[in-house]
Amino acid sequence: MPANSLLPILRLRAQLLAQIRAFFAARGVLEVETPLLSAAATTDPHLASFATVYSGPGPRYGQPLYLHTSPEFPMKRLLAAGSGCIYQIARVLRDGEAGHRHNPEFTLLEWYRVGFDHHRLMNEVADLVTELLANRLPLTEPEWLSYWELFERHLGLDPHQATVVELAAVAERQGVSIPPRMPVQEVDPWLDLLLTHCLEPYLGQGRLCFVYDYPASQAALARLRPGNPLVGERFELYLNGIELANGFHELGDAVEQRRRFAAENATRQMRGLPVMPLDENLLAALESGLPDCAGVALGFDRLVMLAAGKETLAEVLAFPFEQA
Repeated sequence: MPANSLLPILRLRAQLLAQIRAFFAARGVLEVETPLLSAAATTDPHLASFATVYSGPGPRYGQPLYLHTSPEFPMKRLLAAGSGCIYQIARVLRDGEAGHRHNPEFTLLEWYRVGFDHHRLMNEVADLVTELLANRLPLTEPEWLSYWELFERHLGLDPHQATVVELAAVAERQGVSIPPRMPVQEVDPWLDLLLTHCLEPYLGQGRLCFVYDYPASQAALARLRPGNPLVGERFELYLNGIELANGFHELGDAVEQRRRFAAENATRQMRGLPVMPLDENLLAALESGLPDCAGVALGFDRLVMLAAGKETLAEVLAFPFEQA
């Protein structure tokens, strides 16, 4: 970053961080810190963990350790231990992610609200982001769309019922290129492809746009809501075509969480990806009892990028990946 543009960005980042801390202090949400290193790693097939090996004294000598892709698991352990509502401004690391809107090391704002569902948390996310961007990026009233409404309105598809053949036909009509090694026999990769190429660029133009109630197969760490269709109580936030946040009404069932971890590892194995060790500490915490809560992770660097009117993450990082 050129020296003449560095200082304003550093000041902007510091101002936004101060505002975030004031926002949560006013609401009685406790700031916490959790470890970067863990003996477990994410099983999410879309994410890759950096790994290292501990060489010091003690029983963990020679043990592989993983740099976290999110502080979610240890934060849930704190919730299960009775911490109450908490937040963290964390440095997180994800291998294989670099580009205009990705950096392998980045800042994530993550928080959990006891007694909230995903709808109530969406309202708080809207309050925070609107406050942070006030006088920096004018916004009109937020928009809320279910995942079904989004696909039905813009692509004429029912995402909960569409087949691979139907999704592939829409992708062809839209002129979407199929990425190399995409698992073309699975529905979710086609839904993701259509979302990222045909829908995301137009979401949240000049306003916050919340997309919620994702297919059950994309629930990740969210609860499932019984009904027709069965959906995950999950949401994502978009602004000016950029995904800013991903949130859940959190799953508290240890048995179901273990099943999902196993299913993700099976998908990883099928795709030729390494199978990852499960976080047994998290599963034990869920078994002991996670309070009813909702949580969300918000990309702080992307927020700074939007607030500063920049086009790439490299413009709002003092030392982007190529200069680290």
